[in-house]
Amino acid sequence: MKQDSKILDVRHKTVVKANDLIQKSRFSLSVQQQKIVLYLISQITQFDNEFKLYEFSIPEFCKVCGIDYKSGKNYQDLKAAIKEIADKSVWIKIEEDEETLLRWIEKPYINKKSGTIKIRLDEDMKPFLLQLKENFTQYELLWTLHFKSKYSIRLYELIKSIHFRELESYTREYKLDELRRLLDAENYKTYQTFKTRVLIPAIDEINNYSDKNIEYEPIKRGRSVYSIRFTITTKDTVERLKLQSDIEHEFGLDQMTLWDELESKGLV
Repeated sequence: MKQDSKILDVRHKTVVKANDLIQKSRFSLSVQQQKIVLYLISQITQFDNEFKLYEFSIPEFCKVCGIDYKSGKNYQDLKAAIKEIADKSVWIKIEEDEETLLRWIEKPYINKKSGTIKIRLDEDMKPFLLQLKENFTQYELLWTLHFKSKYSIRLYELIKSIHFRELESYTREYKLDELRRLLDAENYKTYQTFKTRVLIPAIDEINNYSDKNIEYEPIKRGRSVYSIRFTITTKDTVERLKLQSDIEHEFGLDQMTLWDELESKGLV
């Protein structure tokens, strides 16, 4: 029960990113690599002025993310994923015609015997992750954990960064080429393949497993799709509580959630 409570607390930690890191960046990470980065970012607190050496156990990470932590492949898979994150960079726009290259992590340490991983985020990421006072996006880590597509996480962060008035519906239009770039999906050249492989799977996962709902409308110029118009809303409180409870139980939580308690008392 104590372990369940700890895992529950970690899943509900908050990911906080500068909007520029979401809206003006280009990077290519798999869904597992993105979840590792988000897990690390969720360890940052509002009191941190410097990046710490963030430590976590492989079984804990797997439990938080709903991965089979008894699988012998997890150590090798996580080790490979962390190496790729360390080897990859992120382009971020800092001026109208100027970009710079940042690394995600400074140095990882993996202890096979204890099954623990220690990672420090790269110093150049500080302006985008530490002591953010304005123009930032925050969300519970839980809302990304069920995603299987890397595009779902990218699209979810994008809509969270523009839909900050939770009680209002919001509409935003993106040129198709811009959306491909933001979602790291530039290899899907035709609209049909982009829609089938990227857009629909991401929207379905966001609608089914997050606190947001999205509808989309292709906008044409002549016979070709030129842009995508999104309409974004927030699920109501009852729906969010029920969805959180369903995700927790699907990931193996044994204790009662807030939704379970309310339901047992006939309050929902």
